[in-house]
Amino acid sequence: MDKPAGARLTLTAPAGRWVLVATVLGSALAGIDATVVNVALPRMGRDLGAGFSGLQWTVNAYTLTLAALILLAGSLGDRFGRRRVFLIGVVWFAAASMLCALAPTIGVLVAVRALQGVGAALLTPGSLSLISSSFVPDDRAKAIGVWSGFSGVAAALAPFVGGYLVAGPGWRWIFLINVPLAAAVVVIARRHVPESRDPDADTRLDAQGAVLVAVGLGVLTYALTGAAAGWSVSVQLLGAAGLVALVGFWLTERRSKHPMLPPRLFANRQFTAANLVTFAVYAALGGVFFLLVVNLQVVSGFSPLLAGAALLPVTALMLLLSARSGAVATRIGPRLQMTAGPLVAAAGVLMMLRLGRHSAYLTEVLPAVTLLGLGLAVMVAPLTATVLAAAADRDAGVASGVNNAVARTGGLLAIAVLPALAGISGADYQNPASFHEGFRVAMAICAGLLVVGGAIAALTIRNPRAGAAPPAPHERYSCDLGGPPIHETSGPAVTADES
Repeated sequence: MDKPAGARLTLTAPAGRWVLVATVLGSALAGIDATVVNVALPRMGRDLGAGFSGLQWTVNAYTLTLAALILLAGSLGDRFGRRRVFLIGVVWFAAASMLCALAPTIGVLVAVRALQGVGAALLTPGSLSLISSSFVPDDRAKAIGVWSGFSGVAAALAPFVGGYLVAGPGWRWIFLINVPLAAAVVVIARRHVPESRDPDADTRLDAQGAVLVAVGLGVLTYALTGAAAGWSVSVQLLGAAGLVALVGFWLTERRSKHPMLPPRLFANRQFTAANLVTFAVYAALGGVFFLLVVNLQVVSGFSPLLAGAALLPVTALMLLLSARSGAVATRIGPRLQMTAGPLVAAAGVLMMLRLGRHSAYLTEVLPAVTLLGLGLAVMVAPLTATVLAAAADRDAGVASGVNNAVARTGGLLAIAVLPALAGISGADYQNPASFHEGFRVAMAICAGLLVVGGAIAALTIRNPRAGAAPPAPHERYSCDLGGPPIHETSGPAVTADES
């Protein structure tokens, strides 16, 4: 069929609605996966005979490749075609999901989860980029709002679907369900989504940087995970090797003429400060979301469905309040909300110390997750606006991508090191008493990280000077709890292909 020659679609036209359907379903594939996998961890571990480190790697293998490659994937879309890279990611994700469903051992599952993360990295930046390049300017913000709203609904439904599948047909179905969804995205996108490229995109790709950051994060994560058995010489050497690779990545980015992580971004103190807050806060959230659903099932006796749905208030509050929070930050500046939000969230996490055997959802779990959700709703919109305001217009897309990668890296490292610090290892997740004691220690550490995030914001985030133009507010924010929303690519005009 004929494709629009440029960003000419409107929200009321059938072609425009089909673009929204494709991008919502595509982003939901990656966004929902983290939630449902966390719900399934205890069943996976028992069925595959895995120790706790196997559960850690089931989550971290996916996050590792996603965090390491998401910036490079955005550049690939600008250069080779956003629809093309998006579709490659969708197909890749579906194929890896099928392999996850068929995995006979925990080792195989971890390996194909890493492949699944590659697919997620390819498709995640493409959703908003396709909307930005397809719709006329007057409808672009509305389209992004619709996309964000439906993405939030998908995130809210995920725990129910995941819990039902884990308790019913089995955990392998949480991966199999991705296949028909991906097939629908491919059919819709090929028929209705116009291709687009950035004609001024750099033709050189930072492959060396991508390899170094993936190796550095992977080796460091492996070392931190192994520390649960003790800080042996081999663990220390691996940790040092990972740090050396990450230093090499930074030096490479400083020398490269086409870095995927431009060092000039960090010359802005506001940008650096916002990312330090991001790292601390999302490290805490990574630990909470990973351990809470396991604790609710192993210690409190919740079903997978109820354990997964326990975090629904967090998603609902972010969806309902983030836009209002962004509007308030536009009027008063971001510092107060970026300071108070993590502190409110920390209070919610401290309330989780009360959770134990036979905890009641309404009186013990709900108040804790409600406070956590309120804290995030207060913080996330100002955080995103601060990151975007600290970068030049031409760097808005990459700045937002860096912030998302920092958040995922924080969660990655937290899931690796928290169990070691809390004394959770081996088969502890099958022993309610042992796991509960470690869970309490881990939640105390997570609350401390949130307090650190609030303190960093109080000391380093600046409100705009009087008379300065405030950052433009965003009407909607996505509810992917793995990281802040990725802003649509900002830069030169795009061209559409007749394909």
